[in-house]
Amino acid sequence: MSAYTNDTPASYPVLPGHSSRGRLERVLRSGRFALTAELNPPDSADPEETYRRALVLSQVCDAVNATDASGANCHMSSLGICALLTRAGYSTVMQISCRDRNRIAIQGDVLAAAAMGVHSILCLSGDGVEVGDQPNAKPVFDLDCMSLLKTIRTMRDESCFLSGRKITEAPELFIGAAANPFAPPYEWRPQRLAKKIAAGAQFVQTQYCFDVPILERYMERVRHLGLDERCFILVGVGPLASARGARWMRSKVPGVHIPDATISRLEGAKDQRLEGKNICIELIQRISEIKGVAGVHVMAYRQEELVSEIIRASGVLKTRGSRRPLQRSTEGKE
Repeated sequence: MSAYTNDTPASYPVLPGHSSRGRLERVLRSGRFALTAELNPPDSADPEETYRRALVLSQVCDAVNATDASGANCHMSSLGICALLTRAGYSTVMQISCRDRNRIAIQGDVLAAAAMGVHSILCLSGDGVEVGDQPNAKPVFDLDCMSLLKTIRTMRDESCFLSGRKITEAPELFIGAAANPFAPPYEWRPQRLAKKIAAGAQFVQTQYCFDVPILERYMERVRHLGLDERCFILVGVGPLASARGARWMRSKVPGVHIPDATISRLEGAKDQRLEGKNICIELIQRISEIKGVAGVHVMAYRQEELVSEIIRASGVLKTRGSRRPLQRSTEGKE
């Protein structure tokens, strides 16, 4: 998937040390500032709904995340979204939540995804069923994020299932996880990242960032530990629609931190939605200047056109030149 006339997939060759042929890994290893965004699956069996949303994102992103029943709400599956998009030539990140499937089903899905051309997988524990629209569903959690990372890494690097049974053709995958620098205890967060890297994470996508100073302190510690040389860090961002919405998100969405100053700025704006968009643009610009940050991950529920506008207005598409060594060392097959 390529969005730019001078930025084709051939611009990012697969070189020794790559664990997949995916565009996201190639872009990151080339040293370019990476751009990803979430595609929230439709409540529909019509594939055209998925294609319409993906097309908008593909024009500005290196890969599209297919969410896996985020918020414990039922939508088209992440595997289904990836099946549609890879067939159409898009670069995807398949999310896997441990909430809904046991290790047998998950390992089967990993093989199926790799066979379809999925090159990147994001490992998540998943929200509890009690927060979703079917709270009586039975949660599974046979694995957690750490054990899921280890499982997929074992399948890729040792060509076997957790049972020890051999896989005849191992999946070639770029493995990721989630991170949250914005939830206390802040001093523990880099250590948590280190554990995920040790388990197999090669990239992480963070929770929403609305407080750059907290991120700067986190990244300072990450650099001190050398973690930015072992894992690619993509910082999550997203637009706020209103001060009221920001307050709701701060109180209801676990791990989201929104400073009072940001809410006050929204309250003082004539057009709060436009101000929320501008805040997001400014965040991307500031985040892109932080040493060790490898990209941004843009999240805006079913607002693909807005995501495109924000990324274009931020200017990062024009300035994302190579700033890091070509072959950054990451945990994995290297």
